[in-house]
Parts: sequence; C-alpha cells; structure tokens
Amino acid sequence: MTESGYGDFEFERKFLVRALPTDLLVGATPDVIVQSYYLASEGYALRVRLQAPAPPEPFRRSADIPGILAAVAGDWSMCTLTAKGPAVGGTRYEAERELDPLVAEEMVRRGGAKVLKLRHAVWLGEDGWVLDEFLGSNAPLIVAECERTSPVTDLVIPDFCVTEVSEDTRFGNENLASRPYAAWAREFEAELVAGGTGYLTSFGRNSRV
Repeated sequence: MTESGYGDFEFERKFLVRALPTDLLVGATPDVIVQSYYLASEGYALRVRLQAPAPPEPFRRSADIPGILAAVAGDWSMCTLTAKGPAVGGTRYEAERELDPLVAEEMVRRGGAKVLKLRHAVWLGEDGWVLDEFLGSNAPLIVAECERTSPVTDLVIPDFCVTEVSEDTRFGNENLASRPYAAWAREFEAELVAGGTGYLTSFGRNSRV
C-alpha cells in the first residue's frame, strides 16, 4: 500500500495540447517510451513499457520503433509490466511491476500493438505534469496528464491545455495502439467545432493559469 492508502490505483486527468510549451521545457531532455499492449479490451489492458532518455534530435522524432530499439540497444532506464482496469471517474486500477530490461525488450520485439512517444516532464505549482508527444501514426497528437496519489480535484489547468479528454477512451494509449490518431483526427476536430472545448466539472473547481 502507498502512504495515501490507495494501493495499486492511479489518479489522473488528460488534456489535448496543440503545441509543446517549449518555454517551459528549455534544457530538458525527454524520455522515449515504447509501449506494447498484449491485451486491450473493454478498458482492461496488459502492457509492457520500455523507457529511456531520448536519442538526440533529429533522430528521435523521425525514428520508428525498430530504429528506437536499435538506438537504445538495451540501455533502458525503466522496464515494466502493467495490468490496468477500466478508468472510472479519473481513477484506474494499475498494478505495475519491474521487468529485466533484456526480457522486456524481447517481449516488445515479439508481440503486442505498439505506441511510440516522447515524454516531457514539467513541474507547475504543486503538480507534476507530463506531456506525451506521440510519434508515427499517432503524430502530431500531444496529450498532457496530471497524475496524483489521490483524486485530481481542484486542478489549476495550464494554458497549453486546449480541452479535457479524460473520459474520451480514444485517447487511451491502449486504444491509440490499435486505432491510431490519424484514423480519427478529422472526426475529433469536427466534434470540437460542433461542441466546443471544455473541462470536466465533476472534479471540483477548475482554474486556469
């Protein structure tokens, strides 16, 4: 159990981002993440993740998954196997365990629907944020996440967040692996034009900065 008493649960909210806030990321090196989903059905997922400091530009944004695997060549800083349950109200069961890097890399090579992304981290006020810059068939999608050890309520939302997508399952990584953003981006943009942007009101008071 964690100090918060919530155990294997994650609490997060997600937002669409149009462009990286480069002024906040000056001097920072993102991580490259390869995720392979061996199960993704009705909100349940089984994932293997490889993570390491990203190779230099311009290679990092032009490489495909085999290229990234070759460039990192086993020097992964974090390798995990994660079981996830369906997300309900910003809360999701997530049991994560470390894997041996060589085993994890070979599992990713051999199977699963995959996602490739760059992860940028920034601290804003009392919250840590990550901005996932998706590559390949999910480019140019960028999603910002705020995660806490308890429900994400009364959130100060930075101005780079365009609209909240916490409850839109299309933005789940396991769904992006099987149905990339390129396949439904126009549909989503039409929805934004028709319905506008917004933020969920069920998590307390939202404020902007």
